[in-house]
Amino acid sequence: MSRRWLKIRLLSALLPVALPAASYDYWIAGNPADARPAATRAGLVLAGGGGEVVAAWRWFVACAGGGDIVVLRASGGDGYQAFVTDKVGGADSVETILFNDASAARDPRVLEIIARAEGIWLAGGDQARYVAWWKGSPVGTALNAHVRAGKPLGGLSAGLAVLGQFYFGAPHGSITSETALRDPFHRAVAVGRDFIAAPALAGVVTDSHFMARQRLGRLIVFLARAQAEENPPRLVGLGIDEGTALCVEPGGAAKVFTEKEGRAWLVQPTQPPTRLAAGQPLALRGVRVTGLGPDSALDLSNLRVERPATVRIVSAADGQLTESPPTP
Repeated sequence: MSRRWLKIRLLSALLPVALPAASYDYWIAGNPADARPAATRAGLVLAGGGGEVVAAWRWFVACAGGGDIVVLRASGGDGYQAFVTDKVGGADSVETILFNDASAARDPRVLEIIARAEGIWLAGGDQARYVAWWKGSPVGTALNAHVRAGKPLGGLSAGLAVLGQFYFGAPHGSITSETALRDPFHRAVAVGRDFIAAPALAGVVTDSHFMARQRLGRLIVFLARAQAEENPPRLVGLGIDEGTALCVEPGGAAKVFTEKEGRAWLVQPTQPPTRLAAGQPLALRGVRVTGLGPDSALDLSNLRVERPATVRIVSAADGQLTESPPTP
């Protein structure tokens, strides 16, 4: 098949179940036949947004065995078709499903495409739609089946936000670090759990556009709330800068790729808050913040870091973060 793009607007009359017309849009580039690569392997790509990372995508396609890549999104269009075929290469096909409403999450054709994908990518946009439309739906079940089958899953920006066991669901919109630190129980501080069950991200809260949008403070608040309300065996944050991705192997070994000199940030509270109350600023001391660059190595199974780019200790008080030297 020549490299041409198909855009198919699926109407309810063509479907085996009655759904609203145009509940989703669909594009494909590459081979329309089902690829059957010799092998795939599990892997996670945590991409911070603000631009794609070609090296991370090549790692992702390799994990998928060069098979069929399916991009899921709830806004935007077919931009991944040209990016993957022209800049990344190596994939048998690239399919994009744009969900126009929640009903598409029950569509048999959508579920069939997801089930035969070798790699699935969650695009940027609005994670509130992903949670509202996909969590607890057949699509959510299919995503977790994909992970259990040992196939790679990636997400950028909003797609990254929902990958951790704990996540910022944004049902009331985004929130700044300043607002979250001043009131950790602000209505926009909405921390959910157990959407995607990726073993390497158990006890992890993810966040995107990290340093560009100064999101360290709000990630610390998310961690404080999750610790107080859920008390998991372990809890850490992973913030990813723009133009940067953290690629995680099945055993937890993780490496940073960046096109904008960005970093991944491991955020580890070392003690409980001294104040966590509605309408009052968070008080929390001794949060360890480790910056990871391309030369760093992180093992998420034991949180061991080799060759960190930087290490900081921060504390929250009076709605602000302050920094102190790290303990040797």
